[in-house]
Amino acid sequence: MAKLHFFGGTRIVSGSCYLLEAEDKKILIDCGLFQGPREFEKKNYEPFPFNPKEIDSVIITHSHLDHIGRLPMLVKAGFGGKIFATPPTIEFTHLMLEDSKKVLAEKARHADAIPLFYEGEIDELMKFFVPVKYHEKVNISDNISFEFYEAGHILGSAFVKITLSEGKNKKTIVFSGDLGSSTVSILRPLEKINQADYVLIESAYGDRLHERGSQAKDIIEDTIEETITNGGTLMIPSFAMERAQQLIYHLNELVENKRIPAVPVFIDSPLTNEITRVYEKFTNYFNDEVQDLIKKGDDIFKFPGLKFTPTIKESKEINNVHPPKVIIAGSGMSQGGRILHHEMRYLSDSRNTLLMVTYQAQGTLGRRIFEGAKEIEILDQKIPVKAKIKSIGSYSAHADQKGLIDWLGAIRKPVKKIFVVQGEEKPALALAQKIRDEMGTEAEMPKMGQVVEL
Repeated sequence: MAKLHFFGGTRIVSGSCYLLEAEDKKILIDCGLFQGPREFEKKNYEPFPFNPKEIDSVIITHSHLDHIGRLPMLVKAGFGGKIFATPPTIEFTHLMLEDSKKVLAEKARHADAIPLFYEGEIDELMKFFVPVKYHEKVNISDNISFEFYEAGHILGSAFVKITLSEGKNKKTIVFSGDLGSSTVSILRPLEKINQADYVLIESAYGDRLHERGSQAKDIIEDTIEETITNGGTLMIPSFAMERAQQLIYHLNELVENKRIPAVPVFIDSPLTNEITRVYEKFTNYFNDEVQDLIKKGDDIFKFPGLKFTPTIKESKEINNVHPPKVIIAGSGMSQGGRILHHEMRYLSDSRNTLLMVTYQAQGTLGRRIFEGAKEIEILDQKIPVKAKIKSIGSYSAHADQKGLIDWLGAIRKPVKKIFVVQGEEKPALALAQKIRDEMGTEAEMPKMGQVVEL
C-alpha cells in the first residue's frame, strides 16, 4: 500500500514538500522554503518531519524557492540519494540558492538565528543532481518510474507522473508542481495527460480568471505613455525568473512595433541578468512563435533604451537619469532587493506609477501596497504612498481557475481523488468546490502532516 505525506503547500502557497512511500522506497517531491508571514517562515528552522537519511530520491518540479529552498538543509541532514530535475532547473537552482542565501542570512541575523545554509553547502548539494528531459522515463526501482511533462510555468518547469506497478496493475500519481498560464508566456504551452489515479493540483489562482494576454501589453503601453506624459517613473517589481523575461520580451515587441518610444528601461537586478543568460542558452524550450522570431534574427531580450544594471554603482546611477524612465527590479513582492530603494525614492510622488505584475502573498509589503495602504515602512522609514498603483493579472505564471479545470478535464479515466494544494485557503477552497461541481470527483484540501493511503 502506497502512502502520501503532506509536509508543505497545504492551504498555503509555499513550502511544497510531499513524501511518497511505495514498496521500500521513500521519494520526496519538492523541498521548498516556507515564505510569507513570520509564523510560516519559522517552519524553515524546524527539523524535517521525516528522516532525510531514509529518503531514496528527490524529484524537483521547478526552481522557485518554495519548491527547492530547503534542499541544502536536506543534504546537510544526511540525504545521500539522487535529485532529479530538468537541465534548466538544475542551472537555475544554483543561481536561486546563491542569491537567496544573502537574504536568508540577513533574516537569520535579525531573528538571532543561524543561517539556513552557507555557500559551500550549495556547492555540495549540486553534486546530487541528475538531469532528466521531458518524457524521459526514469526507473527508481523495478516497479516505480516517473516522467516529466512541460508545465509551462517557468523555463524547465515540469509536472511529474509517477507510476507504481503492482503485478499487472498500475497506479499513477500526478504532482502538478506549478502549472503555467498561456496568456503571455514565451514558453511552450502546458502539456496535458489523459490518465491519472490521483492528482495533486496547485491552486494559487483557483478562485479567479486572468485577463487576456493582449490586455497586458495594452496596459503596459498605456502606463508607459501615461508615465511619459506625467514626466514620471514607472516601477515594476518583478520576479527575476520568467516574469522579467516576459516583460523584456513584450517591451521589445512594443518598441520594435513603435507602439511606445524607446524610453530608458533599467533591469536593476543582478539575478535577472544571470537568469536571462540562461534563457538565451535554452531557446529550444520557447514556443514556436518566439523560436521563429529568433531564427529571423530578432534578439528578443534586447531593444533600444534597455540597460541591465548588475553592479551597485550602475544601480545608483539610475537616480541621475531624468524621467520618464522604467525600472524593473526585484523582489516581486517588495520583500527585499533593489525595488525597495526605488519605492523609497519614488512612491511618494503622484507623477510616478507602481505596476504590479506578480502574485502578492499574504503578509508581504507588496500585498499591503496592492490592498491600498496609504503609508508603508521601508528600512525603518515611513513612506507615503502617493504614486498610482496598477496591476496586471494576466502576467501570472500560474494557470487560473479555468486553466486548472481544463487541465484536469483532459484526464479521460476518472480520477479517484484530487488533492488541492499550493494555494491560500480561499482559492484552494474555491477550486476544490469547482472540481466537485463540474467533474463530480472527490477533491480534498489536505492539512499539514496528513497521511493518505493510496
